[in-house]
Amino acid sequence: MVVTVRPLCDAVGVEVMGVDLRRLSDADFREVERAWHQRSVILLRNQQLGDDDLLAFSRRFGELDPPPNQERGRISPPGYPDIYVVSNVLDKNGDPIGALGYGEAVWHTDMSYLDMPPDASMLYALEIPPSGGNTWFCGMQAACDALPDDLRQRLGDRRVKHDGTYNSGGYLRKGVTPTDDPFKAPGAWHPAILKHPANGRPTLYLGRRRNSYIEGLSREESDALLEDLWAHCTQPQFLYEHVWRLGDLVMWDNRSTMHRRDPFDGTARRIMHRTQIKGANRPVAFT
Repeated sequence: MVVTVRPLCDAVGVEVMGVDLRRLSDADFREVERAWHQRSVILLRNQQLGDDDLLAFSRRFGELDPPPNQERGRISPPGYPDIYVVSNVLDKNGDPIGALGYGEAVWHTDMSYLDMPPDASMLYALEIPPSGGNTWFCGMQAACDALPDDLRQRLGDRRVKHDGTYNSGGYLRKGVTPTDDPFKAPGAWHPAILKHPANGRPTLYLGRRRNSYIEGLSREESDALLEDLWAHCTQPQFLYEHVWRLGDLVMWDNRSTMHRRDPFDGTARRIMHRTQIKGANRPVAFT
């Protein structure tokens, strides 16, 4: 195999070509890993992976996290507890085979409500609708590099509370008490600007907007600063829109990206299998 890459956009992402993930040498894996460290999102098209293949590739990056506890608990294919099903499809009993349905999934970073969030997630396309369901990625290192001086001064070295009440589809997580009060919401505190452990660059780390809070500020001051930060980092120049094809595998760095999903026709089928790489270290502030 001859590994080649091309940028997906200026701010984030690269397509890695010439790779069959079922037959990936150690040298070629290092090229894939290097591209991921440098560009935060990697796209590999035309893959033909079974669940064992997906797990084998995922584990080359590190130990796996179990699926997140979603609105119906942890949903995995039988016999594959480390794979998380993202789907709107119903089984013969009318029950969903996966999580997140067919609605919009808002901007978020996976499981940042934990003290030790996952380093990475990857999503593999098994069935896709004719249109819709596109996934957007935000390059948070590029957004951090372009942070206006006044926003950087207002933010300083503060931490952000990352909410664990609701998932990205707006569903209440199983076993969690509903609240829209950031002071009562469950979650973890992380640096608003962290140092990426692989490339050393500063990156904004916001998680998701709902129920988030910036320490040391009043609720009004925190909300105002968060609105300005979100308006800055979701500008078009920091975004990549991924239009899915069958056999696409996309892997993203949760420390240096956010992502969201467009809604799609609920009568169309969409099945994705996802894995995530366990966090090796707690997020550390960039100083």
